[in-house]
Amino acid sequence: MNKILKSFLLPAAALIILICIFSAFYTVAEDEYVCIVRFSNIVDTVSEPGLHFKIPFVDSLKKFPKAIMLYDIPPSEVLTSDKKNMTVDSYVLWRIEDPLVFYQSLGTIGVAEERLNAITYNALKNSMGTLKQNSIINQESAESRNSLYEFITKNVADISDTYGIEVVDVRIKRLDLPADNEQAVYNRMISDRNQIAAQYTADGEYEASIIRNNVDKQVNITISNAQAKAAELEAEGESEYMRLLAAAFDTPEKKEFYEFIKALEALKASLNGTNKTIILGKDSELAKLLMNP
Repeated sequence: MNKILKSFLLPAAALIILICIFSAFYTVAEDEYVCIVRFSNIVDTVSEPGLHFKIPFVDSLKKFPKAIMLYDIPPSEVLTSDKKNMTVDSYVLWRIEDPLVFYQSLGTIGVAEERLNAITYNALKNSMGTLKQNSIINQESAESRNSLYEFITKNVADISDTYGIEVVDVRIKRLDLPADNEQAVYNRMISDRNQIAAQYTADGEYEASIIRNNVDKQVNITISNAQAKAAELEAEGESEYMRLLAAAFDTPEKKEFYEFIKALEALKASLNGTNKTIILGKDSELAKLLMNP
């Protein structure tokens, strides 16, 4: 009987010892914290990676991540200073800085996200409550929006620090208008852009008319100058032509010959075609020439 009892107890004792040994050791990864919980109280926090020892069956482990986590906050509505609603879609980048405080104040990641949701919404509501809708929805540089993000991040970080949380950044993914006034705002924006486009068109047409008038003026001046110069050259040519004629026919005989030649040219021009009738005086040299060649 004793032999049978010993043969049963020895393996059982060995098994219990092995279980105790395996339960006494635990590992810590590089990207996590491990809190040692003893009788519902945290007695130690381990952040160094590797193999560590705890009291078996007494101590339990609570693990929290070291890495930066992203919490996508559900869209919520805020009211601007000019009493207009806007829908804000944002997110928070955060991590656990003090696991002891985090466990004592919040306990779980889910509770922490709920608390971050409330803190961030209050920060957004308070910040945007001081701004008008036109100052939020604009085409200006991103510097004003970055300053707004920095202010919200600091506000959320200061409150979250009491829970052992480090808030890395708070960003707004999207700012939307509620459906009831979204179309009205779009129509106003379209009207503003149309007015700007009409102003640009009017300014362009005014500048174009000035350019066209200047070009037309220059063209008229150039044409007038060219016509005056042409008339001047033509007058000079006529004067030179008459001078040459006067020099060529400076005697009565030459003058009479010139008049005779011009008369023949006129007669030749008159005789073009058929059935021509010419009336000449009886004393005309041409008549004498034609009648007595």
